[in-house]
Amino acid sequence: MGATQSTILVVDDTPENLAVLGELLQPNYRVRAANSGQRALQIATSQQPDLILLDVMMPGMDGYEVLAQLRANASTRDIPVIFVTAMDGIADEEHGLEQGAVDYIAKPIRPSIVLARVRAHLELKAARDILRDHNRYLEAEVARRMSENQEIQRITIHALARLAETRDPETGNHLLRTQEYVRTLALGLREHPRFAAALDTRTISALAESAPLHDIGKVGIPDNILLKPGKLTPEEWDVMKTHAVLGSKAIEQAEKDARKPVEFLAIAKQIAHWHHEKWDGSGYPDGLAGDAIPLPARLMALADVFDALISKRVYKEAFDFATASRIIIEGRGKHFDPDVVDVFIREFATFQRIAETYGE
Repeated sequence: MGATQSTILVVDDTPENLAVLGELLQPNYRVRAANSGQRALQIATSQQPDLILLDVMMPGMDGYEVLAQLRANASTRDIPVIFVTAMDGIADEEHGLEQGAVDYIAKPIRPSIVLARVRAHLELKAARDILRDHNRYLEAEVARRMSENQEIQRITIHALARLAETRDPETGNHLLRTQEYVRTLALGLREHPRFAAALDTRTISALAESAPLHDIGKVGIPDNILLKPGKLTPEEWDVMKTHAVLGSKAIEQAEKDARKPVEFLAIAKQIAHWHHEKWDGSGYPDGLAGDAIPLPARLMALADVFDALISKRVYKEAFDFATASRIIIEGRGKHFDPDVVDVFIREFATFQRIAETYGE
């Protein structure tokens, strides 16, 4: 910013002082004048000067009050203010600087001092403005790249999940529904004393993003079992149950390939491995019980079962919402974490809305 482009607001209730400062500054700067604190605030807000020379002793609203209001307004708080006053005591100077003035010039003014300090503070402001704009650009660029990376991650997750889905044609919008069920449960638990520390905003987002990978292990199940139109034999069921470990191992391999830990992969691995565990320890593959089951898997367990209940399968018709809700509630403390079921009960209308929004 060149010196001739800068605008300086001079504030003084004495016309002679305004004239003196205006004459001194006008060869190099655009000068605006105000003879009261109220008028100074109006000009500062509407015209955004680069620097303000502000008298302290003015009737009605003194310079300290003007400065306080400038600092309280987001549009004027960054305008540098130099106090210009006959008050030359140390205490007065300190008070002005404590209130946020950048400098202090005593009357009678000395032209060379005024010009030097005005030039110095305008150059400093120009440097600050350049740095601020650069920081804003960097912040915007970082936000853009993070958003781009998150979108790539989301697309990659869904591409992998769809891979499993292509081998299990009955799932339809199961991925979208269970993802939103998990998000709903996590949001409902974030204020609960048991879960608040584990469920910050970022973790909840990672939970929801990871949920579609819960059945990725099904790509390793033979077609004659995965696509069988009837009930599985005990031996076939044992094979089917291996999809949980197959999925977690595939995600674990992806973790090893990554150069650094990836939060959503760690969560996805927990979900894939343990989403068929039950609160009472009767689930698979490891027979974990209670809090030994990772929280992401406990959320996924309820989401997955609810969606299976309301969905048509080759071996069953779809249950209505009331029946599905009753079965989930009956599983409180047996199949499911009791606190997770309590959120399901409280948010049941949301579950219904999600199911209807992403229906088959």
